[in-house]
Formats: sequence, structure tokens, C-alpha cells
Amino acid sequence: MSGRPVKRSLTLKGHRTSVSLEDEFWQAFRDISKEKEMAINALATEIDVERDPEIGLASAIRVYILNWYRTRD
Repeated sequence: MSGRPVKRSLTLKGHRTSVSLEDEFWQAFRDISKEKEMAINALATEIDVERDPEIGLASAIRVYILNWYRTRD
């Protein structure tokens, strides 16, 4: 486990932003986007639209990933 967040750029609704996640979360995020047959930027935009404005995007992505794996069969 790397433990250290890695900053990567995403494009949300045409605007570039940076998100810092640990490598394991980046991999899980990519896996989910592939399973949903969505581009990672589209999935990030979906999460961004649905999140509480008081919650950072990186936190919202982590919680999304956690909930994704919790609700799987």
C-alpha cells in the first residue's frame, strides 16, 4: 500500500481540476469506470454533481468507491 496521495488531473464539464487520491483508490476508480463503461472524467462529473458542496471531490470519490464495493453482490 502506497499510502501517499497522488495528484492527477480530471476534466469536469470542460474544466480541468486536480484530485489527490492514493494509488489504490485511483485503480479502484478506473476499475469502476470500466465496469460502468464510462470515461473516468464522466464518472467524476457524475460524482461531482451529486456531492454535497461542503465535501471535497477527493472525499466524495473515496466514499463513492467504498459504497460501490459495499453494495456489490
